[in-house]
Amino acid sequence: MRISIVSSLDNNESLGRTNLQRQKIVIEGIVQGVGFRYYVKRQAQAERIHGYAHNLPDGRVEFLLQGEPAAVARVIERIRIGPNYARVTELVVEPVEVDPARTGFDIR
Repeated sequence: MRISIVSSLDNNESLGRTNLQRQKIVIEGIVQGVGFRYYVKRQAQAERIHGYAHNLPDGRVEFLLQGEPAAVARVIERIRIGPNYARVTELVVEPVEVDPARTGFDIR
């Protein structure tokens, strides 16, 4: 599996919110039609992560995760593993600016 980190943006310090982190993750492989978005929603809710899961038209899946850094890291690790029948071949992580107003976890 190929894992890429797009940027080292420190979005937490710039906003004075060292307790939150926000990451955009895009995965490729056998990731649609295998319950991946709902799997990640359950994992995110268990970790109190806010964000969304979205199927992209090209067959990839995009996630936005915002929460405590250790919790975000645990969910990213679970994304790497995936649910039964899924196979992640590429995972790209891109830090993005924290949105303090973002709450809940949506399936789009």
